[in-house]
Amino acid sequence: MDLLDDTPDDGPKGANSPEFTVTELSGAIKRVIEGEFGHVRIRGEVGRVSRPRSGHIYLDLKDDSSVISGVIWKGVSARLDTQPEEGIEVIATGRITTFGGQSKYQIVIEDIKPAGMGALMALLEKRKAALSAEGLFDAALKRPIPYLPEVIGVVTSPSGAVIRDILHRLRDRFPRKVLIWPVAVQGAKCAPEVARAIAGFNALTPGGALPRPDLLIVARGGGSVEDLWGFNEEIVARAVAASQIPLISAVGHETDTTLIDFVSDKRAPTPTAAAELAVPVRHELAAWLDAQSARMSLSVSQGLSRRDQRLRDMARALPRVDSLLDGPRQRLDRAGERLGPALIAGVQQHKIRLADLAGALRPAALRRSLSNDRRRLETLSERLAPALLRSVAAKREGLASRVRNLRPEALTQEQARLTDTLTRTVRRLSDAGQRQTNAWRQRIDAAERLRVTLGYEATLERGFAVVRSEGAVLTSAKAAKKAETLEIQFADGIVAVGGKQAPARKAPTTPPKDQGSLF
Repeated sequence: MDLLDDTPDDGPKGANSPEFTVTELSGAIKRVIEGEFGHVRIRGEVGRVSRPRSGHIYLDLKDDSSVISGVIWKGVSARLDTQPEEGIEVIATGRITTFGGQSKYQIVIEDIKPAGMGALMALLEKRKAALSAEGLFDAALKRPIPYLPEVIGVVTSPSGAVIRDILHRLRDRFPRKVLIWPVAVQGAKCAPEVARAIAGFNALTPGGALPRPDLLIVARGGGSVEDLWGFNEEIVARAVAASQIPLISAVGHETDTTLIDFVSDKRAPTPTAAAELAVPVRHELAAWLDAQSARMSLSVSQGLSRRDQRLRDMARALPRVDSLLDGPRQRLDRAGERLGPALIAGVQQHKIRLADLAGALRPAALRRSLSNDRRRLETLSERLAPALLRSVAAKREGLASRVRNLRPEALTQEQARLTDTLTRTVRRLSDAGQRQTNAWRQRIDAAERLRVTLGYEATLERGFAVVRSEGAVLTSAKAAKKAETLEIQFADGIVAVGGKQAPARKAPTTPPKDQGSLF
């Protein structure tokens, strides 16, 4: 019997009504609601959104007067193109069911899309405001685009016309190495693949087997807002902000704007314009270099001409060498003329002074002076003996008083301390002298090894020889042919060739004054 059949009863109200358990009644309600509302599409504003660790999404759909709960299972949420966010208007497709555990009904959402262009724009503005508040659009974070990158990484679809336009434009302007990371440029896979491509390029090792790009270009052709929506996802914006490689965004046409344009270091209106921003025109750069080279050559030539003219002008203002030496030469001649008479006059003056001094010396005066000095010495000698005795007695008394104050133990300790100090000092001095001597000996040995290495004797040991003629070193075959005799120095001696044969003798230990011929 159907649980919801109405059977007439004749007794008191409800006396003959069947009894249901709570689970039976809840199941009956569930079957009625699911049978009446199989699949529905609901338009409403997303209210509360909850994302527990299980991966499911719980949310509320509301309008101005009612609210209905919704759930998106984990497997469905991973496939959604648009993730629900609080405050946006959406159209949700799913089936109505009940949850008996809480006596509530809800919609199990299988697909959810923004309700028209206005909802997409509202969601875009909300994300833009949130990212801007975090500082991701700050101009101070923008990195300069390298002038001439060696390797350019392109994130785009490999099958579209965009990559062909970029490669063609790079080939026309300045050919560079290009690494292409293929991604989906629309749909649910677009955002995660673009984010992984940017992170993957940044993870490459500079100078490795697969070189890390110096510049990244994220490119896509034009399309609707829905087609370009993958580049408005937060995961893409954060990947661009985290990129250590400068990045140019070239998504859509000039009128299209996505979140990646605000985060990137440079925005290009089209993919072709991105290639133009990436590299300069090779022919224009070569022409500019030629012009700069011509200007530099002209500047150098003009500078040399000006300095040459200035040097000539200054040379004309300088006096001649002969005129500079005329004055000193005359002063030297005059001094030479006065030197002879001055020497004669000086000798005469010294002779006269010597004669005057010799005339004052007489024997009688010398004897009187000697007698006076003898008497003064005798007087002093008589006074000297008593003075010495008194001085000796005073010093002996002072010495006795000091001896009484002296303690042998203190002297012994002081002597031991000074002896120990002297021993340590002598040991340190000996060690320092030994180290210094060893250092000098090592330096002398190193210098000797360097002398032997750089000397010509080491070269003679390898089979070369020094050729001399009459003591002079010969450095050419022409000079050797003209010489009457030759001396050839080997490592173990010298051999005379031609003329009178001389026996071999030992080579000199000192190097020749001139560098000889070695053969």
